[in-house]
Amino acid sequence: MKIEIPDFCLVVLAGSQAAATTAFARKHFRAEEIVALDRAQTWHRLAGERLRRRKLTVIDAPDIDTQQRSALVTLAREYHARPIAIVLDPGGQGLAEHGAETMEKDGFRTVFALPSPQVIEATAIERTRLAADQRHQQGPFDIIGDVHGCADELEQLLRQLGYGVTLTGEGEARRALTTAPGNRRAFFVGDLVDRGPRSPDVLRIVMAMVQAGHALCVPGNHDAKFVRWLSGRQVKLTHGLDRTVAQFEGECAAFKAQVKTFLQSLVSHAWLADGRLAIAHAGIKEEMMGRSSGAVREFCLYGENTGEHDEFGLPVRYHWAAEYRGSTQIVYGHTPVPQAEWLNNTLCVDTGCVFGGKLTALRWPENEIVSVPAARVYSEPIRPLGHPPVRPGTLTGAQG
Repeated sequence: MKIEIPDFCLVVLAGSQAAATTAFARKHFRAEEIVALDRAQTWHRLAGERLRRRKLTVIDAPDIDTQQRSALVTLAREYHARPIAIVLDPGGQGLAEHGAETMEKDGFRTVFALPSPQVIEATAIERTRLAADQRHQQGPFDIIGDVHGCADELEQLLRQLGYGVTLTGEGEARRALTTAPGNRRAFFVGDLVDRGPRSPDVLRIVMAMVQAGHALCVPGNHDAKFVRWLSGRQVKLTHGLDRTVAQFEGECAAFKAQVKTFLQSLVSHAWLADGRLAIAHAGIKEEMMGRSSGAVREFCLYGENTGEHDEFGLPVRYHWAAEYRGSTQIVYGHTPVPQAEWLNNTLCVDTGCVFGGKLTALRWPENEIVSVPAARVYSEPIRPLGHPPVRPGTLTGAQG
């Protein structure tokens, strides 16, 4: 039996025999990774410190009780680590399956049951990289802001950056052919669809570039909402989704299925270049980089709202970039600005193309900004671009 676990997670070894969990821990994990579940609660401090530093943490926890299970799940969520349980039954008494069910009920996302000494002995542990951990990807990148269906401007910007883009055919035969300059790759920050005139063609271009190895992409909140529509779920056709849906009326089922599969495959963010660069649609906090949780995905898609609304009726967002002090450069979009300007080692490359602004790219690591102007205003913004914050620490508007 092979068990695959992320190279960053919280692993809990449970079972009725302490000798069995301890032996399993020593066989498959390094000594510094193992924390004993003691009654003095020192485990909580030791495990928390390891998780804070993004270190795989293994809890040796025979006879774990409900309160401890709950505390471990809470600890994993605090540090955006996946809680994984491995339940051992060296006596082969059928206890592993029952223990696994209990762990699942108490919030462990992934549970493995090892029901006999033979299975325990034959089990191998394989560590895998979390999808957001792309530190081996070095660039150079051309990071492109929110396109929102503006295919004309996207083609112009890509050509200015040195990429080749050709769209051929009609209907089911329509295809995008792309080339890339040297070893450079484009990187899209999401919000490919909505409001603009040619969302299907934007998707054709981006999907073709990703498939050819010419680009990478993270999802935007508009892309996530479009996936829900493609999946047949009830969504409001607002904020430009109505235009995307109308444009897809003439598209074939196969293309819609390809788009759905592609958008569903996108990971919340990318942590790149040995940790020197992070890309996420709405931004990311330092403690979230290279980690995976529902909270991380939510922040990367939407940012963080205060619960208030501005004079335009839009949610007020916390201006997370104003408080960022990390060494990793963060490039994002989501909230349109008149100009792409660095703030505390962060850069928003959404310059409101669909609202009549510009489509912007950042050449990285050169940190050169390249823009093309919008041909026209495709969608009237609810609030003016660059509208000032309501108060320090917040940023207005959810029209991104």
